[in-house]
Amino acid sequence: MTEYTDSLAESFRPGVTTVRNDKFHRYELHVDGELAVISQFLDRPGHIDFIHTETKPGFDGQGLAKVLAHFALDDVVASGKRIIPHCPYIAAYLKKHEGYEQDVDWPAEKPVGEPGNL
Repeated sequence: MTEYTDSLAESFRPGVTTVRNDKFHRYELHVDGELAVISQFLDRPGHIDFIHTETKPGFDGQGLAKVLAHFALDDVVASGKRIIPHCPYIAAYLKKHEGYEQDVDWPAEKPVGEPGNL
């Protein structure tokens, strides 16, 4: 498990930590030690397939999922693997933020929950 404390410029408040938790196949964001956001993935040879991102009730609307997405995507790029965004949140984040274009393999089908694939 890899842990970073306040490693991102976007982690705008004290007590925010991000972790890659391989045991549970997810990236996690904790606020003051409490699990607040997860982004689940499948670790495959050569790529990480993001499948679901979820914010725990009480932590939504604070921009925490964005912080976790940034951390997770940077971690994948640093590992030399490719990003496959089946998760609608991760897909939307990638479309809004530059810098990952060369590291993404867009799936043939749209992520579940995106318009046109309900």
